[in-house]
Amino acid sequence: MSSSLNKLSLYNTLTRRVEPFAPLDPACPTMYVCGPTVYNYVHIGNARGPVVFGVLAALLRRRFGSLRYARNITDVDDKINAAAKELGTPISTITDKYAAAYREDMAALGVDGAFAPDIEPAATAHMPQMIAMIQRLIESGHAYAAEGHVLFAVGSFDGYGKLSRRDTEEMLAGARVEVAPYKRDPGDFVLWKPSTDDLPGWDSPWGRGRPGWHIECSAMAEAHLGATIDIHAGGVDLQFPHHENEVAQSECAHSGAPFARWWLHNGMLNLGGAKMAKSVGNILRVHELVQAHPPEALRYALLSAQYRQPLEWSDALIEQSVRTLDRLYGTLRDLADVQAVAVIPASIEAALDDDLNTPAALAEIARIAGEARKATDAGERARLKGELLGAGLALGLLQQDPQAWFARGASGDDDARIQSLVDERAAAKKNRDFARADAIRDQLAAEGILLEDTPQGVRWKRA
Repeated sequence: MSSSLNKLSLYNTLTRRVEPFAPLDPACPTMYVCGPTVYNYVHIGNARGPVVFGVLAALLRRRFGSLRYARNITDVDDKINAAAKELGTPISTITDKYAAAYREDMAALGVDGAFAPDIEPAATAHMPQMIAMIQRLIESGHAYAAEGHVLFAVGSFDGYGKLSRRDTEEMLAGARVEVAPYKRDPGDFVLWKPSTDDLPGWDSPWGRGRPGWHIECSAMAEAHLGATIDIHAGGVDLQFPHHENEVAQSECAHSGAPFARWWLHNGMLNLGGAKMAKSVGNILRVHELVQAHPPEALRYALLSAQYRQPLEWSDALIEQSVRTLDRLYGTLRDLADVQAVAVIPASIEAALDDDLNTPAALAEIARIAGEARKATDAGERARLKGELLGAGLALGLLQQDPQAWFARGASGDDDARIQSLVDERAAAKKNRDFARADAIRDQLAAEGILLEDTPQGVRWKRA
C-alpha cells in the first residue's frame, strides 16, 4: 500500500468539484464502469473509458491494497434484437461473438491484469435481481405498472436532475422520451416492457418481457458492489439520461441511500471535429485499428489528453504516439545491459493523484527517459531505468521487450534476417565496399526498415 494514502483527488460530476477520495471501506474501494452493448465491434471512442478508468483501477489497487471493480456487459437491448432478427439467430449468437471481440480488443489495448475489472456481470444473468428491484420500487410508490410496462415515476424523486443539473423541460428534450398514453408523466422512464413472441423475453409479475436499459446497471451494481458504491464512471454522453436514471431508481430502491459517492465522466473522442458516434457514422473500430497500428501506440494516444477533456483523434496523433514510444523503447534498448527493478516514481503517483492527470504523467516519463539517455554513472542509469519501467507500469506502457516493440509484430526469423543484413552492411563499410553497403541500405529502406547510428552501433526499426 502506498505511503501517499488519501492523497488521491478526483473530479466529482455530482458536486462539480475536485474532492479528496476516501472509500467507504478503506480496505477495499468499489467501482462500477458502464461497459459495452455487444451487438457490433466497439469503436476507439468506446475504449477511452476502459483505458483511463483501468489506470484508476490499478492506482486504487496499489493505494488501498484491494478493489472491487465491475464493468458490465449489456447483452439484451433493442439493437441486439434487431441484429439477431436480421440474421435469424438467437441473441446469444450475436452477444457471445461481440463480447468475446470486446475482451480481445481491450486486452490488445492493455486493459488487462491490474487494469481490468474483477467482475464482468452480464445483464441476462441478472433478471431476478432486476425484477426484485422493480418490485421494491412499485411497493415504495416510485414505480407503477401500466399496459404490460413498468415505469419509474420521476415526480416521486425530489432529487431527479441533480447529477446532470438539468431542469424538467431540458431533460425531456434531451431524453427524446416517448410520450406514451400509459405514462402518468412524460418524463417517466421504462423499467420493464413487454416482449412479443418474436423478441427475447423473461417471465415476470407483469408478463413476459425484458428490462429497460437503466435498471440493468442499477441491479448489477447492487448485486456485486452493494447499495452504495464509491465510484461510478462512464462516458460523459451517459450522464443523461442513463446515469441520472440510475441515481433515481437506485436511491429510491435503497430508501434514499446514496447510489454512487463519486461520479467520473470521460470526454468524447472527436474525429474531423465531430463527436465519434455510430449514429453519425464517423467511427474507427478498435478491431481494425489494432491490426493497422501498434496497440500500445493507441493506448498512449488515449492517455495523451486529460480524461475529462475531448480528444481529437487522427492519424497524426497515432503517428506522434508511435514516434514517442520509439524514443522511449530506444532508451530502454540502450539500457539493455543495465539490471534494474521497476519502481513507480513518486512524481508519477502525484500526477495520477491529481484527478488522473495522465498528460503530466507522460511528460514525467519523457523527462525520466531524457535523464537516462544522458546518464553515465552505472548506479544512476540503473535507478533511472527502474523509474522508467515503473512509470510505464503505472500507465500500462513500456512493458514489452524493446526488440519486440521495434519488430512491430514481425516474426523472429525475419528479425534475424534483417539483423544479418545490418551486420553485413557494417562489415562492408569497414572493408570500404561502399557499393555493397549502399545496396543493403537501399534494400532495407525499400522494406520499410530505418537505420539509425548510435554510440552502441547501428540500430534498426520498422517504419
